[in-house]
Amino acid sequence: MARSASLSGYLELLPAERLVELHVLDTLREVFERHGFASIESRAVETMDTLLGKGEVDKEVYAVSRIHDDADSAAEAKLALHFDLTVPFARYVTENAGHLAFPFRRYQIQKVWRGERPQAGRFREFTQADIDIVGDGTLPFRADTELAVVMARALAALDIGQFQLRVNNRKLSQGFYTALGLNDPAAVLRIVDKLDKIGPARVQAELAETCGADEHQAQKALALAQIRTADVSFAEQVRDLLPPGAANELLEEGLREMTEVIATLQERVPGQAVADLSIARGLDYYTGTVYETVLFGHENLGSICSGGRYDSLATHGKRTFPGVGLSIGVTRLISALLAADELTASRSVPTAVYVTLREDTDWSTAQDVADQLRARGISAEVAFSAEKFGKQIKYADRRGIPYVWFTDAEGHHEVKDIRSGDQVPADPAVWTPPAEDLTPRVLRPGRDL
Repeated sequence: MARSASLSGYLELLPAERLVELHVLDTLREVFERHGFASIESRAVETMDTLLGKGEVDKEVYAVSRIHDDADSAAEAKLALHFDLTVPFARYVTENAGHLAFPFRRYQIQKVWRGERPQAGRFREFTQADIDIVGDGTLPFRADTELAVVMARALAALDIGQFQLRVNNRKLSQGFYTALGLNDPAAVLRIVDKLDKIGPARVQAELAETCGADEHQAQKALALAQIRTADVSFAEQVRDLLPPGAANELLEEGLREMTEVIATLQERVPGQAVADLSIARGLDYYTGTVYETVLFGHENLGSICSGGRYDSLATHGKRTFPGVGLSIGVTRLISALLAADELTASRSVPTAVYVTLREDTDWSTAQDVADQLRARGISAEVAFSAEKFGKQIKYADRRGIPYVWFTDAEGHHEVKDIRSGDQVPADPAVWTPPAEDLTPRVLRPGRDL
């Protein structure tokens, strides 16, 4: 992975690395579809007003324009490349609502662009994988719990190491801050969300400076953010922090919802999620459950999968489409695993068999052999010229192709495993390589995925 690039912030994978990426994408797609999520793809560009209307700073948005401006192009709305998939999805839902059945379950795997400063784990062009459940007018809270279960199962299916889905609820946090007498709970959330980056002392100072919190209020807010449990005992700990009689309806609703999510995760995907009341998510459109995910051994990446509940991100007139969504930064995740040599492909090409040529005139016959193999799902390619067999074998070896096929003048066939040197008679109508050689496999050090 450590290669020089002519343009920073844009990741280009070698063939073996691309096979690892495809394995990840195929695994995610299979898990999402098994749980009933339909695939969509939205356009790459949105109007600038649509993108900037959801809280994104304009310096991170790539504008799109024609090289040659004219009267027609000047009259068009300013366009920009989408910086995530959630905002385009909100627009997609409102424009296509008449053709969708709600609750609508969608997954989307697509490139996005963000004008950030390139650094480890951050790219200007990257792939995201999102899943969302959206309702029309209302969306049962069970969608929040199901989405978390599906994502936990998807991450487990990737077999990339131990991870932890961390869950909070903004209703719980905002209700708690209101109970303490803090009048701008949204501002408190944004400050507490920076706890891991700036530390408790700086959070306490910012709460005082920005929100007018006294020492007691700031300490209680920090104490709430330090609650982490693998079960539903967080609820009792929250109530123990409150002054007598200070509970409110919003707090109680958040506690009920969090209890349901954590209890369901305990039952369906035990050991893979915790209640973490420091999680806030910085974007204002989240209104309830919020999620972040840490991959142990790669904590420097931050959250590899995040999202939450949004009740009014998608609206059309008086019609509202509440939803809940989660997003995986696929490129960030893959680049880190490849750089650490934690994922690799068993070979760099899909080809399992390289069909050699004895004479240049044998090319059509060799294609017949290859087609018989292909018809049975075996990837095969044919040499372009009848070089010495040693050169043809060496070429196959450089490509990572495990088997080389030979046909003599009488039409007898043999296949050679160039790793072991074993060569045996074979019939192209029935011969099949071992299952582990049929397609490239994604490997982890010491074991196969």
